Amino acid sequence: MNFKPRRHEDPEINMISLIDVVLMIVVFFTLTSQFINEGRVHIRLPQALGVPDSQRQTEPVVVAVTQAGGYRVNDKELINSSPDTLRAAIIKETGSDRSKRVTVRADGRATHQAVITAMDVLGRLGFTEINIATVKDQPAEQP
Repeated sequence: MNFKPRRHEDPEINMISLIDVVLMIVVFFTLTSQFINEGRVHIRLPQALGVPDSQRQTEPVVVAVTQAGGYRVNDKELINSSPDTLRAAIIKETGSDRSKRVTVRADGRATHQAVITAMDVLGRLGFTEINIATVKDQPAEQP
């Protein structure tokens, strides 16, 4: 009988095949996943260097955002800058017609939050055509 001690080998996990499988799973999920557009307010930005070619017959509803963060709807000043007050004023001006064009005219020094609040109220009401007003860039005069 042979009673010599045997050499004991430690079990080993092959990491190369594990890395290959994990990499293939990552590639598979990356290629098959769909990226969801989270925006709920669709905005069509006007061109700043020219006038749009087609003009519609109906007048747009104009929501103006002042420097202080107040709102005006079709040149009518609102009593406060609450989103509920803005919502009521927009409903009063448009009725149930959500296909009207809405133009947001914001002062250049207005806070970003005030503009986003106005756009959020319009989006929650169901308006799909929102424009942001800009002024035409004047070329610098040469001496």
